[in-house]
Amino acid sequence: MDGSSTMPDPTAPPTPPITLAALLARAELGLHRIAGPPDAEIRWVHTSEMADPYPYLLGGELLMTAGVQLGDPERYVSRVVAAGAAALGFGVAPVYEEVPSALVAACERHGLPLLEVPPRTTFSGVARAVWLLMARAREDELRRVSEAQRALATAASRPDPVGAVLRVLAGRLGGWASLVTPEGSVPYAAGREPSGSVWAALRGLVGVVAPSADLPRPAPSRKPPEPAADGSSAPDRPAGRGLRPQTPAPHTREGLEMPEEQRSPGPIGQQTGSPAAHALTATDAVDGTHLTAYALTGPRRLALALATPQRAPGDHTIAGVAAVLLTLLTAERQGADEAARSAALVRMMLGAAPEEAGAPLGAGPWVVVHARGTGTPPDLGTPLIDTAGPTVRALVPADREVTPHPGWTLGVSAPAALDGLAVADREAARALARAEATRAPLARHRPAGFTALLDPAEAAAYAGELLAPLSDPLRTTLRNWLSLHGSWDRTAVALGVHRNTVRQRIGRCAALLGADLDDMDVRTELWLALRSAEAHSGQPGD
Repeated sequence: MDGSSTMPDPTAPPTPPITLAALLARAELGLHRIAGPPDAEIRWVHTSEMADPYPYLLGGELLMTAGVQLGDPERYVSRVVAAGAAALGFGVAPVYEEVPSALVAACERHGLPLLEVPPRTTFSGVARAVWLLMARAREDELRRVSEAQRALATAASRPDPVGAVLRVLAGRLGGWASLVTPEGSVPYAAGREPSGSVWAALRGLVGVVAPSADLPRPAPSRKPPEPAADGSSAPDRPAGRGLRPQTPAPHTREGLEMPEEQRSPGPIGQQTGSPAAHALTATDAVDGTHLTAYALTGPRRLALALATPQRAPGDHTIAGVAAVLLTLLTAERQGADEAARSAALVRMMLGAAPEEAGAPLGAGPWVVVHARGTGTPPDLGTPLIDTAGPTVRALVPADREVTPHPGWTLGVSAPAALDGLAVADREAARALARAEATRAPLARHRPAGFTALLDPAEAAAYAGELLAPLSDPLRTTLRNWLSLHGSWDRTAVALGVHRNTVRQRIGRCAALLGADLDDMDVRTELWLALRSAEAHSGQPGD
């Protein structure tokens, strides 16, 4: 394998990377950096004594070796760097008494951090320390994201929810957060304002995720952003700090550089920026500032634009939550009642208990409606409706009559309070399935005991297997005996046979089934099986 080989892009582990400085700070390891830059991010640890470890590296690892097959240090280091390793750890003893000077020089030339691992420190101990640091970093990231989510949810319930969410977001990310229209105006902004070149590039990203219906979308340029004609910052950037309306000049895409790997469309959470198709997220970096634009769904085509000095683990998750909240909060025709309702839904979505978040929604009771059909979704007289996906779902006050709609099949749950909506959702789904099976325009949930919770075909198949050893006369006798609570005399009268015949048949059933018919659990299972078999055959019991 020559030096021109390319490595596939690795899949990053679910934990955030750790810094080289954090690992060196573990005094018990005794690691020393003797070459290369001090800054590196470590994603995993790999030990190899191969002469050429290139084929076995994913990139981002701390490669540990004792130099058993070191060979030419220059070639070795160049291959390790080509594979994308983050740093090299060299164990002193048993092969070398000290790190070879040629290896130190090669690492210095190639910019690869080189760590000296003392004899008392095992490679597995270094790996364990890395995993512990990564686990701690992951815990810190989750804690930070959780705290940010709570702060954003609280902000979304304030009287000025859009501004409050942007202020919290800007504070948590340590940068500038704004809502930007496709034409380039900024109705809301919070945080530290960006420079002219940064704002111009950020405007370009907004054009990717929220293109103007009135302006063309030129292809991205490979030129760096250019300053204004007078040499100053771009004149259309927002002025001043804090939250205020802004109106920049018309949008332009010149000067936007979109890396090749960011040009495929995808959902929020991916880096996208195709000029030929509407993207939901686009990223860039200008003058050391990280830029991100998120499309907010809805007819207004707003974008959440962020400019931050750094991109820490969890930032994308926090920004994604804010984008969802702002999508809800900027929806059209949202009066005070709707805004309060949306805030309550946001709190529930982020983990609040129904009774804590449900006051603006009303205590209920509610019914859940599931609907499938074609054309315009049915008007159910409620703003609490989800039209995404093949099934329309709605939350309707229980005192409002739900009626059939042409072209649609509806399933309606039983009335439920807020803490029972999950069960009501399943009831509506079963009612819709029953309506479709019977070709009825609407079906309502009907309490039918535990048997209604069983899948009929699955229950019938199990019943057929369980009752297979019994002949029809034995099944008839067993069913009557169970229905009459095990009474020999009453079963004999019902079947027109002698009571000893009933005893013999029931004894035969017990032997064939290998079951104790005095056990209530066994009787219950057999009763349900007999009922399922009858329902599947369409024949009632005798």
